[in-house]
Amino acid sequence: MRFRSIAAAVLVVAALLGLAGGAQAISAPTLQLKLAHEMRRASAFSGVYVRDLDADRTLFESKADVARVPASVEKLYTTSAALLRYGAEATLKTTVAGSGFMDPDGVWRGNLYLRGGGDPTLNRDDLGKLAADLGAAGIVRVDGSVLGDETRFDSLRGSYDSGGAYDSDMGGVLGALTLNRGFARNGKPAVYAAGQLAKLLRGEGIRVEGRSGAGTTPADATELATVESPPMGELARLTNVPSDNFLAETLVKDLGASFGDAGTTAAGVAIVRQTVARLGVQPQIVDGSGLSRADRTTPRDVVRLLTAMHHDELAGSFEASLAVAGRTGTIRKRMRGTPAQDRCRAKTGTLIGVSSLAGLCTAAGGHTIAFAMLMNRAGVSRAHSVQDRITSAIARYDGQ
Repeated sequence: MRFRSIAAAVLVVAALLGLAGGAQAISAPTLQLKLAHEMRRASAFSGVYVRDLDADRTLFESKADVARVPASVEKLYTTSAALLRYGAEATLKTTVAGSGFMDPDGVWRGNLYLRGGGDPTLNRDDLGKLAADLGAAGIVRVDGSVLGDETRFDSLRGSYDSGGAYDSDMGGVLGALTLNRGFARNGKPAVYAAGQLAKLLRGEGIRVEGRSGAGTTPADATELATVESPPMGELARLTNVPSDNFLAETLVKDLGASFGDAGTTAAGVAIVRQTVARLGVQPQIVDGSGLSRADRTTPRDVVRLLTAMHHDELAGSFEASLAVAGRTGTIRKRMRGTPAQDRCRAKTGTLIGVSSLAGLCTAAGGHTIAFAMLMNRAGVSRAHSVQDRITSAIARYDGQ
């Protein structure tokens, strides 16, 4: 009798765990009922769109064409545009160029220019490599100065909403030459970076005579050393998984500098709009990160973007840039122990009163499902609960 009681208890616990995890596969009608029920719990200013990409059919929609504030879901537009324009393997280059010449004794007669290429990941190790390469090139002394060149971008350091002034929500100080995210004791990122390179050169035994500062690289300067950023696919991942505002805003200025008419937020945003418009998507975009409430998009447009990228040759890089439910990034603590864990990748978006979630799931039936939930005038905690239950239900879809 005791054995039977223990066995019965085990079965009850197993059944409860199965129900809690939502392990049972569900059909489209059941999924629709569950999603409709969850959306009644969401704020009235919420929309959702869910589409089966393999069957090419809509599974559920509610207010899918109403434009709302996306918050950091906006970064999907920035990173997809960066991947489509640059390609997944492209890098951003920081270079040292020299004006003048090296004499037979290894003395560089002139200035060295540390020219920023808009790499948001530039760090001290990168500068150390540049210094070592200059030493390997035979330079033993610089009789001029080391000057930081940040002219690839404009001089605005902050967000759209701050009018370009420093914005603590950015997580960095914008610029084309930003060592360690642009934070500098002197408030001048380019000058600081140049000074750090000069210090590292001295560490390599290369004497620098002049004082470090800022300057524009002459057109006839000779390129002497280069260091590259991680590939664009990795930059997209570094942007989306932790939802990094600094990287997103830097990438927008890179797009403007490379494909538009200037290294500005406005020029970069124009490139993002043009790029996603080719995919049939028409969001209202003013920045790269989604910090601004002036950004607007619809759930249907977000899913259109996800669909287009899923069918593009860049799908692997783009989808790898999304956080994994229950494992990584901004959803590492969400949906743990549910069918969504490990099977859904998504981008979050959060501002005061705004919560969004958009991404892709490999559902129980093997189909890829794209979804977008944009919730405004919402309590973030409550919105997360609704989003997590919806995503977990999508992961249980059997494809029928």
